[in-house]
Amino acid sequence: MSPVFPMLTVLTMFYYICLRRRARTATRGEMMNSHRTIESNSRTSPLNAEVVQYAKEVVDFSSHYGSENSMSYTMWNLAGVPNVFPSSGDFTQTAVFRTYGTWWDQCPSASLPFKRTPPNFQSQDYVELSFEQQVYPTAVHVLETYHPGAVIRILACSANPYSPIPPAEVRWEILWSERPTKVNASQARQFKPCIKQINFPTNLIRLEVNSSLLDYYTELDAVVLHGTKDKPVLSLKTSLIDMNDLEDDGYEEKDGCGMDSLNKKFSSTALREGPNNGYFDKLPYELIQLILNHLTLPDLCRLAQTCKLLNQHCCDPLQYTHLNLQPYWAKLSDTSLEFLQPRCTLVQWLNLSWTGNRGFISVAGFSRFLKVCGSELVRLELSCSHFLNETCLEIISEMCPNLQDLNLSSCDKLSPQAFNHIAKLCSLRRLVLYRTKVEQTALLSILNFCSELQHLSLGSCVMIEDYDMIASMIGAKCKNLRTLDLWRCKNITENGIAELASGCPLLEELDLGWCPTLQSSTGCFARLARRLPNLQKLFLTANRSVCDTDIEELACNCTRLRQLDILGTRMVSPASLRKLLESCKDLSLLDVSFCSQIDNRAVLELNVSFPKVFIKKSFTQ
Repeated sequence: MSPVFPMLTVLTMFYYICLRRRARTATRGEMMNSHRTIESNSRTSPLNAEVVQYAKEVVDFSSHYGSENSMSYTMWNLAGVPNVFPSSGDFTQTAVFRTYGTWWDQCPSASLPFKRTPPNFQSQDYVELSFEQQVYPTAVHVLETYHPGAVIRILACSANPYSPIPPAEVRWEILWSERPTKVNASQARQFKPCIKQINFPTNLIRLEVNSSLLDYYTELDAVVLHGTKDKPVLSLKTSLIDMNDLEDDGYEEKDGCGMDSLNKKFSSTALREGPNNGYFDKLPYELIQLILNHLTLPDLCRLAQTCKLLNQHCCDPLQYTHLNLQPYWAKLSDTSLEFLQPRCTLVQWLNLSWTGNRGFISVAGFSRFLKVCGSELVRLELSCSHFLNETCLEIISEMCPNLQDLNLSSCDKLSPQAFNHIAKLCSLRRLVLYRTKVEQTALLSILNFCSELQHLSLGSCVMIEDYDMIASMIGAKCKNLRTLDLWRCKNITENGIAELASGCPLLEELDLGWCPTLQSSTGCFARLARRLPNLQKLFLTANRSVCDTDIEELACNCTRLRQLDILGTRMVSPASLRKLLESCKDLSLLDVSFCSQIDNRAVLELNVSFPKVFIKKSFTQ
């Protein structure tokens, strides 16, 4: 054979690798162009006409800015036709998630990240949308009206939420994914990513978002699903493009989200025969453990299949003291927990957020796992885990005596009586009950018995009737409280604030956003400033009564302040803000959106004088 041919082969392989790398790092604009290329090469017969439909219903979501009893800024605005698009700006008729930027990761209430989280999994929030008809998706368009760029993954589900018969199997497939990228413009856009073809029809679409690179809340107006009733036939050119997309997604699934049959990795037991373990026999046991500590969970399961020595290391319970299963929510099941069980007898941190929905995890399977693996648990994350019921919380209270950190955020299907069991967890330091149906009686019992609480989130807990009584109990029992989230609590007054300020002097973070019954004229905010000198974060969002006196009290007494939100006030002047900025040297976030006395010129002048502070001024067109 001529020496030219091997050289051509090498060049061909190099060219292919370059194309693959370019495909993985493609910008959104390139992907949209690729989408148009695929559309232009589709061969759709007249009998297989494209169906275009808006979301019929919002099925599930992890958080939203709005209230549970309103439509303003809620995820429910994603159902139906657009309300705002193509207009740009801040509109109440859009869907808005609870957080943005990195500010929430820098708060005193922020939790430490889990080890072994795959770098490809960066989703922070999600929303699931159902559509009228099941179709083979050809496009998904997201209408973004303010600060676009948060959507990083789009998935499709094989289950029909309107079918009366439960499916024998539920599959999730990634249609499109991308790492978080910065979009410099804040104007509205129609986001049209290039999606991959799947082999089943769907009417259930999931958007996952990461808002960490945004300068403000992203706002979504509607989602459009394009598809055909029959599986589309694509040309050769399109098929080649789609195969590259499939390979890239397969790469992501393999190393990131774990969608590639994680259960098979747990159950594989075939090991290489023979005594040869390479040079690993010569390494100290502790050193091998340290090396393996850097592997993700799927990689650890793969490595366990190579030889008996590494199998022993990979199955050592010390490798599973911190176990983050959230990235594998789409495949995690009772079977997965069963195979993990022998390895997790020493688990201390466990993240099951987003997992187990649609029957993937049963109450019996969860209970069996905790009975074996719950004795050492210190931290348990169960955000949006809708399989939970009262029995599950009872099992947690009985099997996890050392539990200090419990997150039940957005577990809105838990019955009110289920929360009574939390009072048995007397060692709790952190409790997140955001968007749950906890009632006043159960919460009073929790506060009475869990007096060591340091972090408490009660945001959007609409079943609590008297927040003043809750605040009084917090002030009397929780002397070590450092952070408190009362976002959208509907009836707290200056009396409750006075009890909090006098009883919890160590408070570093307090969220009183959208609490309409608080009035500055009662002196409640000035009292807070005088009594809580350690405050680092204070949100007084949408309280129109906040005035210059309150800001000046903060400047005099709360010099450690890092984040302040006074969105919507009409009574704060640029002069008082300048005093605050001069006094609070560590201030990094100041939200003065819709503050009528703070115009764009005032913001510009403050930005020039204090360049290290992010001063946000939102608008509506």
